[in-house]
Amino acid sequence: MNIASLDKPRCNCGVFGIFANDNASLFTYYGLHSLQHRGQEAAGIVTSYKNLKGKSVFGHHKDMGLVYDVFTAPDLFEKVLIGNSAIGHNRYSTTGSADSTKNIQPFMVNYRMGNLAIAHNGNLTNAKQLRKNLVNEGSLFQTTSDTEVILHLIAKSQKTTQIEQIKEALSFLEGSYSLVILTDDKLFGARDPYGFRPMCLGKINGSYIITSETCALDINSAEYIRDIEPGEIVSIEYDKSNQVVVNSFLPESKLEYKHCVFEYIYFSRPDSKVFGVNVDKLRRKLGKVLAQNHPVTDPDGDKVVVISVPDSSNTAALGYQNQLKKMGIESKYELGLIRSHYIGRTFITPSQKKREVGVKIKFNIVKGVLEGKTIVLVDDSIVRGTTSKQLIRLLREANPKSIHVRISSPTIISPCYYGMDFPSKEELIANKYDNDVEKIREYMEADSLEYLTNDELLDAMIDHEPSEFCTACFSGIYPVKVNMEITKDEYDD
Repeated sequence: MNIASLDKPRCNCGVFGIFANDNASLFTYYGLHSLQHRGQEAAGIVTSYKNLKGKSVFGHHKDMGLVYDVFTAPDLFEKVLIGNSAIGHNRYSTTGSADSTKNIQPFMVNYRMGNLAIAHNGNLTNAKQLRKNLVNEGSLFQTTSDTEVILHLIAKSQKTTQIEQIKEALSFLEGSYSLVILTDDKLFGARDPYGFRPMCLGKINGSYIITSETCALDINSAEYIRDIEPGEIVSIEYDKSNQVVVNSFLPESKLEYKHCVFEYIYFSRPDSKVFGVNVDKLRRKLGKVLAQNHPVTDPDGDKVVVISVPDSSNTAALGYQNQLKKMGIESKYELGLIRSHYIGRTFITPSQKKREVGVKIKFNIVKGVLEGKTIVLVDDSIVRGTTSKQLIRLLREANPKSIHVRISSPTIISPCYYGMDFPSKEELIANKYDNDVEKIREYMEADSLEYLTNDELLDAMIDHEPSEFCTACFSGIYPVKVNMEITKDEYDD
């Protein structure tokens, strides 16, 4: 049983690239550490350097496991991952074979214009057709990843410069992508025209960084410059005077943005700035709106105890309790659930005896602050509902007065095809009970259950118009055409 995320949607991938830094691989290593939440199946780094003959060479190392486990060889950074430019990738497969080492990114190829490596966060919705076309034209694929499609499109382009080759390749893509591409003398960053997945530009001294989240800048004491714009391609290289320059290539026309709202709800780290807004600030706003529209009071006038499901719900719970207080409802925020941070990604339950052991290994209750209290359990989302039910049963052991569940997102009714992994539609608890919240509450054995509505969620967005967000998982309305024949066993990023 995988308990890394329990009953949550799985994060997509994290990418990192740095140009013109003598410690490029170490900066990438630390950047991937901070992006570990975006992918925990595998990690890889590719570096670019000149050999004694002045020829460009790519060094690389990648393997299954967490960043800490993959890069353990003592001389790895001194003898293999050398050079002043690098890209890295944390992998969680949204589609395809999760346990295949061939699918670990970054991918590399040597073509007529030199070395090329790529790392991708997102999911191409037309990968199947593109791959079929390329195979018919003679391309040979080494992986089951949609990312390899992009490599082939670049390599097959007849354009005379790499930036034009990349532009042409991206023009064929549909779906979501945030890419870092490393060549012998350049680092590119590219983001899909809808801006589904986040990507930003940073700087440290004379070096530039392109990465998924600002937390990867913070760990390296780098400065956040700006977000990469949807549809933008950024090229970082040396000019004729050997100065590092950043060139921007913007699309001729802009599409309506469709940022993934789940980046705010759950995926991104709370200390990151995503889509130009601090995640912590936005999650507190979600908690505030949740309290305004779905408050809980104690029938005897006692204080309501607000607790979170650590760690992604902490700030929403703080926002919820703070708003209750402003509304004159006696309440306090407590650490009612303690999460263990010292467990591995998997564990064995002999004969699968009582699945509740999975929750008890990861969480423990603080009975002293819960006994006899009206509890509000704030969580960011419910997918299958199995973990929520187990948590409520665990909380019952503290003998509370009642347990009320408040969710800082709407009911999830549809899978995602743009770079995050939900279970099949049939497994989603909202579909199982025909989106009947009362039936979901009965299954979970809570005293009450309420979610944010779609409108309430979008009203909570900061510095963005509600129309700028993709809410397909809540509404079933997909902003980009989806090939519904794509399955998890066919393509992977």
